[in-house]
Amino acid sequence: MEKYTISSDGQKIHYRESGDGGTAIIMIHGWLGNTEWWADQQKYFAPKYRVIQIDLAGHGKSDSSRNDWTSSRYADDIKAVADAIDSQNIILVGHSMSGAYVLEASLKIPQVKALVLVDTLKNLDESFTEEQAEEIMFSHYRTDFKYAVENFLPQYLFAEKTPAAVKERLQKEFLQNEPEMVINLLKPLYKTDFTTIAEQVQIPVIAINSDASPTNIDANRKYLKDYNYVTMTEVGHYPMLEKPEEFNTILDGILKKIV
Repeated sequence: MEKYTISSDGQKIHYRESGDGGTAIIMIHGWLGNTEWWADQQKYFAPKYRVIQIDLAGHGKSDSSRNDWTSSRYADDIKAVADAIDSQNIILVGHSMSGAYVLEASLKIPQVKALVLVDTLKNLDESFTEEQAEEIMFSHYRTDFKYAVENFLPQYLFAEKTPAAVKERLQKEFLQNEPEMVINLLKPLYKTDFTTIAEQVQIPVIAINSDASPTNIDANRKYLKDYNYVTMTEVGHYPMLEKPEEFNTILDGILKKIV
């Protein structure tokens, strides 16, 4: 069912709700994503859980007129949906940049019992400043976003065995956005010290990570009280799209342990 709620700054946030289980799984896409990124998960988990798929502000069918793009605002988008569904048992699933925002959102939503991170925050000791992001990424996006999407980003986002259909789909979706907007949507990730937020998280955090880059479990456990991860092989940055059946099986196992 298609629904909308209002975030803290008046942005209309779109979400989809299905299933009627006692536990609500709120799934949040990464940069330039949308609710459809979780379509395979919705089909698999709706018979067992209440499945919520969100479009963050600036993405999908949600409003994109926000003036102040910050991590706190993104966390408020998630909180607005959590408040709207009125569940006492919530698990947040955050992919890519939204891994950082579900950490922050969990501090605002007492009903959240656990967090699942998808190929994100693999080493909390690694810092990437806004200045570095400007030099390495944003300048390329401004100069020629199409070239960046087709030639620069694939080396970071895709693996050798990432299905061609997934690559084509994502690149097509990325190119529907204007360069300055895609930069605004990503900037909050490099303006916030998420280690200080992570230190406040008291609930279990479980990650499903690609083997395309290493996970530093010791670094993450310095900040997160209860952190573990599972590795998927031969996938890039989008395991839920690249190998949905394997991803669903892994996530199912995680949820059973949590619930």
